[in-house]
Amino acid sequence: MRRRTVRNGLRLVAAALMLIIVVSYYHGLVADLFSLAPDGEQRVYQLGIFWAAALGGYGVVQAVFGFLMASGSRDHGIRIMPTLLLIAGMVLLFFLLLAGSLGAPRNFDRLRPGETITI
Repeated sequence: MRRRTVRNGLRLVAAALMLIIVVSYYHGLVADLFSLAPDGEQRVYQLGIFWAAALGGYGVVQAVFGFLMASGSRDHGIRIMPTLLLIAGMVLLFFLLLAGSLGAPRNFDRLRPGETITI
């Protein structure tokens, strides 16, 4: 097992999980940060999910190849457990945010197309 390759693949998977959390639960804040329109907010979500899938897929392939490759001379001091704990923590955070969002009240502060403000 080439531990360095496995660790790098797991880091890519962790980055993909972080991106999924950000665009799933905080896409409105990201859109406000960059002053995007509602269409831009949806585009942030779509691109975020796309790039998270690409990063996660590449990370899984890289980790599998790391498991299949022979060990190298530089792999003795590499630790994989902290990255696995990071991934487990991020999965736990995702499900905690999911459970919290199911009971949260919805706020509709944006205007729908065709609505006007009467002053």
